[in-house]
Amino acid sequence: MHFAYDTEDVLEFDVALLNTAPGASRSGEEELVDTEQLRFLLAEHGWSGRFDRDEQELSDVLGVRHDLRRIWALERDAMVAAVNAVLDTDDVAPQLARHDGKDWHLHASPSHAPLATRLRLESAFALVDVIRSGETDRLRVCEAEDCEGVLLDLSRNRSKRFCSQRCANRTNMTAYRRRRAEGTEQGGGMSDAGG
Repeated sequence: MHFAYDTEDVLEFDVALLNTAPGASRSGEEELVDTEQLRFLLAEHGWSGRFDRDEQELSDVLGVRHDLRRIWALERDAMVAAVNAVLDTDDVAPQLARHDGKDWHLHASPSHAPLATRLRLESAFALVDVIRSGETDRLRVCEAEDCEGVLLDLSRNRSKRFCSQRCANRTNMTAYRRRRAEGTEQGGGMSDAGG
């Protein structure tokens, strides 16, 4: 384990949230178009607390997604400034909590705070752990040319480059076709005639 389990949980949620955006999603389209999709995403990642289930809440969460995407790709020192700006609020009220079968973990704000506030602050607290441990290089943007997805690389050798197997396969196939075409152009292609 690289981080405390609650930090990893939040970072994995952040990846899922960020990868709902057009250009990052598997469908290539917006995947948080209504409150039901948001509810499903939150339930899938075990979020608890206040959930208003209205359009304003969805809009606020999309704003958090936009801000977090900008922060995700920053260099360490720039990330520090961005995270400090998020934490510079009266909404921060860290407390230990235990619920829903999870052991003691840190919440950055009370469970009755608006969802967008909780998402923003929980993400900032998780990024504090990433920054303090010198592991910001584990937060990556997918290397596939046509993908804006993000990933959290928790591999031992820090080798994860793509947000999904789909992106990895597509990139590998493109590289293979490029090499094959270059080989054909250089006269290295094989003849179809039998010998």
